[in-house]
Amino acid sequence: MVFSSLIFVFLFLPVTLLIYYISPMRIRNAVLLAASLIFYAWGEPVYIFLMIFSAVFDYVNGILIDRYRQRKVIAHGVLILSMMGSLGMLGFYKYAGFVFDNINSLFNLHLQAAELPLPVGISFYTFQTMSYIIDVYRRKVPVQKNLIAFGAYVTMFPQLVAGPIVKYEDIAGQLANRKVTLEHFGEGAELFITGLAKKVLLANNIGVLWASSKAVPAAELSVLSAWLGIIAFTFQLYFDFSGYSDMARGLGKMIGFEFMENFNYPYISKSITEFWRRWHISLGSWFREYIYIPLGGNRAGKLKQLRNLAVVWFITGLWHGASWNFIIWGLYFGLFVTLEKLILLKQLQRLPVLVSHVYTLMIVIIGWVFFEFEQLPAALTFIGTMFGAGTHGFADNRALYDLSGNALLLLILTVCATPLPGKALARIRTRFARSGTLAALAIYFIFIAASTAYLVNATYNPFLYFRF
Repeated sequence: MVFSSLIFVFLFLPVTLLIYYISPMRIRNAVLLAASLIFYAWGEPVYIFLMIFSAVFDYVNGILIDRYRQRKVIAHGVLILSMMGSLGMLGFYKYAGFVFDNINSLFNLHLQAAELPLPVGISFYTFQTMSYIIDVYRRKVPVQKNLIAFGAYVTMFPQLVAGPIVKYEDIAGQLANRKVTLEHFGEGAELFITGLAKKVLLANNIGVLWASSKAVPAAELSVLSAWLGIIAFTFQLYFDFSGYSDMARGLGKMIGFEFMENFNYPYISKSITEFWRRWHISLGSWFREYIYIPLGGNRAGKLKQLRNLAVVWFITGLWHGASWNFIIWGLYFGLFVTLEKLILLKQLQRLPVLVSHVYTLMIVIIGWVFFEFEQLPAALTFIGTMFGAGTHGFADNRALYDLSGNALLLLILTVCATPLPGKALARIRTRFARSGTLAALAIYFIFIAASTAYLVNATYNPFLYFRF
């Protein structure tokens, strides 16, 4: 089940909220756990047992670490066991095929891994359970002794399958004590509707342009077609993933939880360093706290800092997928982040804002080519076409047709990728008080009505980050 579906919006969500609100506070975690298991089992009936095992496994490990805290050898052993179990599970389902393929290529063997579909959300809930165990071991958070509460944390349906990654310390208090006010519910509903509109009305529609461009061999595209295609994907990925994150945060607010913001208008950035502070914030925060800083961060000299950055960006790429293109993509961005830390950042700050902004967008857009094309030769061919290496010139009839047909949508996407619409709506509400609130309600009603109309006849409605 996906958020951007009629069955979720008009059946699952209303029924879940009704049962949740009429239930006493003491059993709301149980209601949330049950709803989350139903939500996950709707699309992954087999792998629900894997998720339940992961939750029970680390619930027990947390209890053991807390019980044997004074016997450091045992506590440390349980920590290692937990990390091996979580990473082993993630490695088996996500990376076994990749490892076997590379061993076969290197040694001319014919080993075969079991071909199993990737469990949806495993990268997200595995990182959540790992952060909990590490923080219990560090004494940053108290151990959770209520299995239902811990299960609700691990399986929480608003952010289960595509984040944001929620660290236990951020919602430990909310698991024990939370209230839903009408104001918070309203804020959550607005966030959910905004995210739904971003996903359905913006990402899905511009995704059609990218799908048609990608279907054509890169060598047969004109320069303009190649740029239009990858710009379409640039917008699609952002509005798809940030739309999901907005819906997740909105749903969280509607049931009394506050999740961290996962996107903060990354395409207005003026450096790659700034871009990664604004893009997938929860993942960057997780890597910084649990990998970069424990390795020494920037405290042990330049050489070790460079090593630490390389490790983090290698893992960032590998986290996104079991393929060399993701590793190359991660190291590609790591290279620019490193260069900026060493020399470029100060130079960029002296340049006109427009120049640093164009520099950032160029690096990001080219990076998305490596992200999207699994085969490196295909990615390089597409980049070559973008810069005139193809045989179809700068523009052809296809490119002009695509440009004219999508010009208005591209303009809307550009504006919506900035804070301008949100600021305009906030100003209307502040300046016109009651009439401004009514205007905002009318806008959200239009969003939900238009999204519903689209979903009735939708043939293209994937969440891109479900594959990670």
